Amino acid sequence: MEGATTVVPINKPQLDFSDKKALCSAVCKCQSMPAIGADGRSLKQECVSARLKALDVALGHRSPYKAEFTYDMTKRPPAPFLDKEVDTKSRTLWPGWTNVLWPKDPSRPVPYKPGKGYTRRPDVIIVKDPTKPPTQDNIKQVVEIKFPGDPFRPGQREDYIVIAGDEMKMVPLTPDECDCDQAEPEPSKIPVEQLAKAAALLRLIYMVVVIKRPPVGGLPAY
Repeated sequence: MEGATTVVPINKPQLDFSDKKALCSAVCKCQSMPAIGADGRSLKQECVSARLKALDVALGHRSPYKAEFTYDMTKRPPAPFLDKEVDTKSRTLWPGWTNVLWPKDPSRPVPYKPGKGYTRRPDVIIVKDPTKPPTQDNIKQVVEIKFPGDPFRPGQREDYIVIAGDEMKMVPLTPDECDCDQAEPEPSKIPVEQLAKAAALLRLIYMVVVIKRPPVGGLPAY
C-alpha cells in the first residue's frame, strides 16, 4: 500500500531476568560504593569483579558468573586459560607470564606483543553448566560492563563476539540499564544460603581491592 511503512524489529541481545538481577546487584553496589585505589581512582569495575570472584570461590568455583577469565585469541574458538587442577577456575597469570607460559605453545605468535589482541579478558562469562569450564560450547553469554567514561576499546566488542561464538550472545551492560537509582534494587535469585557463604569473602576481597590493587601495567594490555 502506498505510503505504508514496514517496521523491522531490531533484535538486541538481552540478559535473562535472573542473570541481570544478579549482575546488577554487584553493579549498583559498586556504582554507589566503589573500591578506591591508592591513587584515589574509583575502581568500580574492579569492585564488580571482586564480588563475582568471591561468589565463585564460595560456590567451589561453580558459579554461573565467571569474572575476568583470560582467553587465548590465537585459538579457534578462543580458549580460556584454566587452572591445572580445577577446570572451572581461571588460571592465575602472574606478571611476566607472557615470557614464560605464552611461548610454551609453539602455535602461538612469539614474542607476545601487548595491544595486538592475542588475549582478551571479558568482564563476565555466564556459563550454561557451572560444573564445566567456560569454553565456547558452554558459554551462555559474554557480558561487558561499561561504567560511564569506559568505552569499548578498538576491536574489543568484535573479539568478545568471537569468544561468544554468536553476536547475539555478547551483551553490554551499563548502570543505567540496572536502574541503580532505585531506592532498593530487587535481590538476585541466587539462593540466600549461597550468598551468606560469600559474605565474609566479599569483605576480605573488597579490602584487597582497596589496599593492594596492583599498579596499572602489572598485566599485559588487552
